[in-house]
Amino acid sequence: MAKNEIKYLTAIKQEKPKKKFCRFKKYGIKYVDYKDIDFLKKFINEQGKLLPRRLSGNSLKYQRKVQDAVKKARQMSLLPYVTDLLK
Repeated sequence: MAKNEIKYLTAIKQEKPKKKFCRFKKYGIKYVDYKDIDFLKKFINEQGKLLPRRLSGNSLKYQRKVQDAVKKARQMSLLPYVTDLLK
């Protein structure tokens, strides 16, 4: 047995990550407005890419609505397609 080896009698506590939730279902949001840029920026990373469902926590129905709203906002030049530091 080496001197540097450490053994624990109990398991080391690891913090559980917060459970993701669909903010649209929780807060009762029915419509995703493509003109609300500050809200849409929550679903976009620094490069301007859409965050996937597993990171944003959206349900499939609302992820599609967010996706359409972001695409429409990009087409209307409210959001950039590509950027260096968006946030």
